[in-house]
Amino acid sequence: MKLQRVLQYAQLLLSQSINEGEIAVDATAGNGHDTLFLAQLVGESGHVYSFDIQQEAIDSTINRLEEHGLRDRTSAILDGHQNVANYVTKEVAGAVFNLGYLPGANHDVITKGETTIQAIDSLLQILKINGMIVLVIYHGHVGGKEERDAVIDFVSQLPQKYVHVLRYEFINQKNDPPFIIALEKVKQFPKA
Repeated sequence: MKLQRVLQYAQLLLSQSINEGEIAVDATAGNGHDTLFLAQLVGESGHVYSFDIQQEAIDSTINRLEEHGLRDRTSAILDGHQNVANYVTKEVAGAVFNLGYLPGANHDVITKGETTIQAIDSLLQILKINGMIVLVIYHGHVGGKEERDAVIDFVSQLPQKYVHVLRYEFINQKNDPPFIIALEKVKQFPKA
């Protein structure tokens, strides 16, 4: 076995937690690659909710899904991922975030720690036991290190009794390589 690249490992983790017929969330639709991957995992009877604040990203995601005939099992939502609870009320099997900016678009439009943490917190409440939230953290841009640090601080404080938190990264790569933070819910949180 060899070490998997960050994006390959993210997909492996998601494929181990999401089954056909379940619900998944792409918290950062981007160009639709993750939404497509999730749509294939959930199958005909499952559903994927895909979020982005840029119309360009939503259009790209919809086009990618239509090319593969999978549009009918997805909802592409033009809204911030911090509002996930307004759209998703059923149990979620897995979710993925690609933090940073939309490749090929305006680099001033970035994900931010505060809203990312709100989204993670909301998703943890509706995540199934053994469900997985995978964050691919790109932090080499303006604002990226602040978001990285805020997310790491938040997830580091999650109680291990309820959530296992993994960090997967290559430490000898140059130029702020992306890394993964994976959250596996192992026990239901107590009702507030």
